[in-house]
Amino acid sequence: MSDFNNARWLQPFETHLIEQGYRPVTIKRQLSTCEQFLCYIRQQGIAAERVTPTIFDTFLTYQVQRYRQRNGHDLRDIRVAQHWFGQGIPGLLRFVQGRWPPTPLPGNDLERFHWSLRARYTNWLDQCRGLSAASIKLHHQRTTQLLTWLGERASAEQIGELSIKEMDAYFTAIAPHYCRQTRVGIAYCVRHFLRYLYHQDIISQDLAATVEGPSRYALEAIPPALKPEDIDRVLALARGNRTPVGIRNYAILLLLAHYGLRSGEVVRLRLKDIDWHRDQFHIYQSKSGKESLLPLLSPVGNALLDYVQHARPQTAVREVFVCAYAPHRPLSSLHYLVSRVLDEAGIDAEGRRGPHTFRHARAVSLLRQKVSLKTISDLLGHRSALQTRSYLKLATDDLRDVALELPDMTETAP
Repeated sequence: MSDFNNARWLQPFETHLIEQGYRPVTIKRQLSTCEQFLCYIRQQGIAAERVTPTIFDTFLTYQVQRYRQRNGHDLRDIRVAQHWFGQGIPGLLRFVQGRWPPTPLPGNDLERFHWSLRARYTNWLDQCRGLSAASIKLHHQRTTQLLTWLGERASAEQIGELSIKEMDAYFTAIAPHYCRQTRVGIAYCVRHFLRYLYHQDIISQDLAATVEGPSRYALEAIPPALKPEDIDRVLALARGNRTPVGIRNYAILLLLAHYGLRSGEVVRLRLKDIDWHRDQFHIYQSKSGKESLLPLLSPVGNALLDYVQHARPQTAVREVFVCAYAPHRPLSSLHYLVSRVLDEAGIDAEGRRGPHTFRHARAVSLLRQKVSLKTISDLLGHRSALQTRSYLKLATDDLRDVALELPDMTETAP
């Protein structure tokens, strides 16, 4: 069954699976289905680099038909077909093509114009505005949403005539589907896009100033924060879990609780950022872009060392925290991890239940220790002390200690 496709891709893909930490039995199963798929596309005269989702679906249908012929009956549940006959194939195609499923190509003139316009806009955000990859992705999503809704009104021939009326109609249409905070973000992205269109002479009038999102007030919301006893309960629960996942999660939770780090700052922490000899580590702050050198407290250092020595999988990935099961990629988010631990600890935290609840709790604990707002701002990586003011709302008991004394209005004047 050896052929050009098999010789070219199976062995490198097997090496890739081994490097990703897959178990031998899983590797054997995936290579078996991949070999069948490569033989199938060879018979069809299709190179692995040219496989499309339609071709993959056709292969699954072919395998289901073969199953019926061999066994005299259909699968009890057609949804298992991809697991039985397609396991490992998406990973192989991702390995071969670099991305799977591939980005669909535009099918008509309107889609080609929208694709070109978005590509130029995202390139401008990167080269001229210097936005992060995450911000560019968000702007791309919001721009796609707007252009899709506009349809033909955003064609190459008609986009120059966009008007306030159409922008108002767009926000009226999407309003029922999003909360106020999300609509604030959408309005922000749309204003950016409209400003770009105007400065590039694509539209005839500057519509950015006419886009009015919902009002947003400074310090309007009370940040969610955990109580000290809640944090103690979460850490005690995590410390008792001696599985690889539990050891990893305990180290993460200690970083959140002791330093008030952002989720992105934790998941991007690399092995080389930890200086074990000097008991310190480097953090690259997400929003300010600055680098901070923090002392490695003993409980945190011991938990990190325990994880690295006993629970972290063998992998070429240099980030500290990785997925416990293959493929051993860096963690992308901590929200699910934190939310699940809170549920296990029986803590009913109000509002958001992600890593920021630890960050807010750390800010409050520092306020209660009479640490200045400026110092807290520096520790948390805020761009200014103004961003830290919202945490004052969480320390209302402490504000009573500095309340002004009012004169006794019951005393009669002499």
